[in-house]
Amino acid sequence: MSDVFNEGDDVLLYLDAKRRYLVKVTKGREFHTHRGFINLDDLVGKRSGERTVSSLGVEFVALKPTVVDYILKFPRLTQIMYPKDIGLLLMYTGIGPGSRVVEAGVGSGALTTVLAYHVKPSGRIYGYEVEERFLENARKNLMRAYVIEYVELKHKDITTGIDETDVDVVALDLATPWTIVSHAYAALKGGGVFASFSPTVNQVERTVEALNVEGFIDVETIECITRNLKVKSGETRPVTVMIGHTGYLIFARKAWKR
Repeated sequence: MSDVFNEGDDVLLYLDAKRRYLVKVTKGREFHTHRGFINLDDLVGKRSGERTVSSLGVEFVALKPTVVDYILKFPRLTQIMYPKDIGLLLMYTGIGPGSRVVEAGVGSGALTTVLAYHVKPSGRIYGYEVEERFLENARKNLMRAYVIEYVELKHKDITTGIDETDVDVVALDLATPWTIVSHAYAALKGGGVFASFSPTVNQVERTVEALNVEGFIDVETIECITRNLKVKSGETRPVTVMIGHTGYLIFARKAWKR
């Protein structure tokens, strides 16, 4: 991938840790901020990491956006999974190039985007979503992140069944994941991974009980908590405000029944 910006490319304009803007390089247009406007023409031909100056003389750094930049800047109609939880899900499921993954519900498409980014070029994501407006918003977000070609979006209630078979992973972000456990077992290949994200302990209990009844093995539940530091000479300490809880991740593997 080239590190030079051309017309039509996305660029992350970085001002500081709290202010970063995802824009599209478009000739003849300006991007306005409280620190002045930037002529998007000026970004054409610049390399990622170069600085550009606003009309008020404020420096911004132009960066090639990462997949995390995309999902954090997506238009959202639903809450999204945090990068810390998505990263753990990727590691525990082993999702990579060529993987076939069933996902539900798609919501705003943040997890879908990351999954698609990791299964390309030969893998496939099958995304189930019951709300059509969520599905259309997710489609636009996936197109913006250039991963739509690796995703098949399905306007379908996954509680009625999973169309695919012999998949590597079933990943769920739903209110009632325990209702999908038997469908997930049927869809997964031997040794395939079930993964589910739930915000409450009650959901975890019911899902784990269903996994045990269905015959899944290696069932594990994890809560991932991260803490940022404020780093300044003589004042380094944890930040005052942190995200104390997002949800619990449940993982299990399919073993063939006796």
